[in-house]
Amino acid sequence: MFGYVTPCKMELKVKDFEKFKAYYCGLCRAIKKNFGNVPRLALNYDMTFLAVLLDSLSDEKIKVSRELCAVHPTKKRLILVDNSPLDYAAFCNVLLAYYKLVDDTYDDSSKLSKFYSAILSTYLRKASMKYKEVESQIENSLKELSVLEKNFTNSSLDELSHPFADLTGHILSSYNKNNVENLYWLGYNLGKWIYIIDAFDDLEKDMSSKKFNAINSIFNTTNLPYDEFKTSIEDRVDFTLVNCAEACVNYLKAIPIKKNHELLYNILQFGLMEKMDKVFGRLEISN
Repeated sequence: MFGYVTPCKMELKVKDFEKFKAYYCGLCRAIKKNFGNVPRLALNYDMTFLAVLLDSLSDEKIKVSRELCAVHPTKKRLILVDNSPLDYAAFCNVLLAYYKLVDDTYDDSSKLSKFYSAILSTYLRKASMKYKEVESQIENSLKELSVLEKNFTNSSLDELSHPFADLTGHILSSYNKNNVENLYWLGYNLGKWIYIIDAFDDLEKDMSSKKFNAINSIFNTTNLPYDEFKTSIEDRVDFTLVNCAEACVNYLKAIPIKKNHELLYNILQFGLMEKMDKVFGRLEISN
């Protein structure tokens, strides 16, 4: 359920794309600094957006360093350093990755996921105590989501997506005590968007393996085969996703952003739409 929130490179200035990569590499470095090397394998773009957004609430200039890394050992890359929002995003990244592995363990009886989750749990012991409240909120929301999905009885898409949307709203609004309401609702709509597009993206796989899928469980009341069901539901899903994305942009407009304006608006205005086009098969990407 991660990796959907990315910039649209074709609509982004080179300097802003380089800046996004610097945040991404900075997040990787922050995970290493705060937790260790192994949790860096869970690095994802969604938490990079979190770091960019939260850092943009401050007018403090960013600090960068040009360094080599294991993934790019031949060329130094720009990396953000000494950045508190990156430390917070690193914590959220590792914690959500841990719970994803725990969920896979229960859903698929995956021994590999159980093994990796046990490893990641040891690294989470290094988490700062100041994040305990956020950790509790994340744990409670994911437990609520698990209960809803495992005991599904004619729930609506709004009801099923609420725990993950609420979780994302709290993640965005818990770091900064200013603009809490707008940050929460931006996060809420983004979390709802992520939950729904992830369900639509996994629809064929989940139907084939007979796994729970919110879209299939709610709307496929006549047990249509995948191709027929997808055609019948995609306009409705598209409409919901566009409304969530539009709400994200509107809440961003209400937040006094101090920097990274073009990058943030690119992600929410164009990046989400580009990701939808890929998932819906409206955009072919050649290698």
